[in-house]
Amino acid sequence: MSSIASQIEKPQNGVAGLKYWKSDLMAGLMVSLTSLPLSLGIAVASGAPAIAGLTSAIIAGMIFPFLGGAYLTISGPAAGLAPALLAAMVALGHGDRVAGYPLLLAVICMVGIIQVGLSLAGAARLSAMLPVAVVEGMLASIGLLIVVKELGHFLGTEFHSKGFFPILEEFPVAVRSLDPTVFGIGMICLVLMFVLHINGIRKLLPVPPPLVVVVIGMILGQVLKIDSERLIQMPDNILKHGITLPDFRGLINDQSLIWAAVSSVLILVLIDGVESLATIKAIDKIDPYKRRSDPDRTLLAMGVSNLASSLAGGLTIIPGGVKSKLCINSGGKTLWANLYNAVFLVIFLFVAKDAIKLIPYSALAAILIYTGYKMFEFRIWKHMAQVGVEQLFVFAFTIAVTLKEDLLIGIIAGMVLKFLINLFYVSRDSWSRAGRSLGFGETIKYALGNATQLFRNPVVDRGMEQDTYHLQFDRPLVCFNSAALLGELDRVPSEAKNVILFFRGGVAMIDHTTCDMLLHFAEEFEQSGRGHVEIQGLDRMKTRSKSPAALRVANRKLAPTKLVAEGELAAVEFPSTFPPTGDTLADVQSVD
Repeated sequence: MSSIASQIEKPQNGVAGLKYWKSDLMAGLMVSLTSLPLSLGIAVASGAPAIAGLTSAIIAGMIFPFLGGAYLTISGPAAGLAPALLAAMVALGHGDRVAGYPLLLAVICMVGIIQVGLSLAGAARLSAMLPVAVVEGMLASIGLLIVVKELGHFLGTEFHSKGFFPILEEFPVAVRSLDPTVFGIGMICLVLMFVLHINGIRKLLPVPPPLVVVVIGMILGQVLKIDSERLIQMPDNILKHGITLPDFRGLINDQSLIWAAVSSVLILVLIDGVESLATIKAIDKIDPYKRRSDPDRTLLAMGVSNLASSLAGGLTIIPGGVKSKLCINSGGKTLWANLYNAVFLVIFLFVAKDAIKLIPYSALAAILIYTGYKMFEFRIWKHMAQVGVEQLFVFAFTIAVTLKEDLLIGIIAGMVLKFLINLFYVSRDSWSRAGRSLGFGETIKYALGNATQLFRNPVVDRGMEQDTYHLQFDRPLVCFNSAALLGELDRVPSEAKNVILFFRGGVAMIDHTTCDMLLHFAEEFEQSGRGHVEIQGLDRMKTRSKSPAALRVANRKLAPTKLVAEGELAAVEFPSTFPPTGDTLADVQSVD
């Protein structure tokens, strides 16, 4: 594998990547055809002027190639942030979106400043502390919010409610007052979105499905003579009337906005950071050149982009999964595809402005409803259930609280539940090791001690032996100490050709988040051609499901001789050979 990997030239960003301009130019063109309708729709879904979506995408494309720490991700406004932006805009404007928009821009500017600071402090790895089930629950909640909040544009009516459940309660009344023409166009576009994404049909399309849907929506809108108020609104003079400046003074002078501003900043920093880093990680996995992105550098690029975007009236910016995958499929090789995407968007904006004004809101709503659906579809629920019942519970609980309250409270609630589940498994292990019943005082003492273990570095020993690097774990591996674990994995010496991960008897559990992290590290290490990763000690742990990334808990029903052997091993710093366990990476991955 290493010889093959070394023979493949890996395109680099910067000046060196300009020689791939033909590939990146074509990829940029294809991405722009998707980015145009998506950016418009995201802006509308966020409660902002449609032009703000294109402004964001253009600024992102102009900045990301020069600062971005990724290789193939395309940045711009994201549908995942639309519900949070809309909620912040309404809260800041005391219910008036128009009044809240300039104030939201000031908030986005602060988000950018915080992101720059976090990136310089190397804080990107802290996002690893968010449990996978909570992140998936957050994204599924956002998907549901997108669908529900786009019903107004889809039906051609107006909802007076703002929350998820109140909108559903109002839905029967709204249906009776829908606009048949608007709804018909929206329904045709929505069906087309599903049909055109069928694999066999998608491969036959020369252009992305969203563009086809938008064009058909425009044609239907003109044929059916849809009202102009149901069409995208664009300023006649883009440079003069298409830029809104952030209102810092209004935000500072209104003391009643302090909590709304602080909570909005926290939510946007959290969602923006988590979704950005999750996206670059996902795109790295399908990068044909197996390059690895720099999370802190990416966070810096996002921070600078958000700063610039807010000052020009644009929205928050993050790497987009849909556009990034399209970039790869279109032959893109470097971040320069972002710049070409921005250039084409500028051309569309000034040359095809009148055509953009013919796009029905309901067509964009159909695209966003499909996008939102993909974030919570049954496949995701099924996957969480396959990983483990406890993961499904955390996932569903996060969704329920988010939809009932808001994103920030939902994330906090999901993390608290995850903490309690981890504490239960670790405490149960310590109680079983005590070998006797415990009084109330002792139980509390054990629980407090175990709570601190969840935040401590699980690695107790590390070092090189010849060309093999050893990492030994003797504490629980959970999401709350995964930042330390990620740091340990990042510090594996470049000269190491093999890595052995050994789990001692003190590892009471390995949760889904860290198990997934370890498997991703092993897969990345081997695919890069560096060498082999061996995982030892998992034979004494029980899995909660058949998934290779399932939660694992200690199995205390071990033979006494094995327990003694583990105790003796703990006293050895770097043994020449670890006891054979049969738990190689291949064994772990073949469980499913």
